[in-house]
Amino acid sequence: MLIEVKKLREGACLPTAGSEYAAGYDLYACIEGTVTIAPHTTEKIGTGLSLAVPNGYFGAVFARSGLATKKGLRPANCVGVCDSDYRGEYIVALHNDTDTPVSVENGDRIAQLVILPCMKAEFEEVPELSETVRGAGGFGSTGK
Repeated sequence: MLIEVKKLREGACLPTAGSEYAAGYDLYACIEGTVTIAPHTTEKIGTGLSLAVPNGYFGAVFARSGLATKKGLRPANCVGVCDSDYRGEYIVALHNDTDTPVSVENGDRIAQLVILPCMKAEFEEVPELSETVRGAGGFGSTGK
């Protein structure tokens, strides 16, 4: 699959795969200087890129496990959804889950992008739904 990418600012880095079979592609900060994220707050970090994801797919922006476990930074919305018709800059709202300030530098890997299929659906209101063994059992209802 070919994804067209437009660099919006000089120094923006194209997404890269960390290994041959990586599902996600690293997104890099494209910022002026350093951004310090105060404890338990969120800062929007630009990538300097816009992408043309093909119709039938979307870009899912996930946390990088190393950044989350080592520095306590993760996308504030947990998973970002970038629709195929979006042509603006990919921006990651990074949240600091720690009790200390954490800095982000230009060129730091800040999230990972996974291209996923997206199915269109129509919704129809009905008076009743079909019965299942589980029924309306919710949180924890299938385990012990």
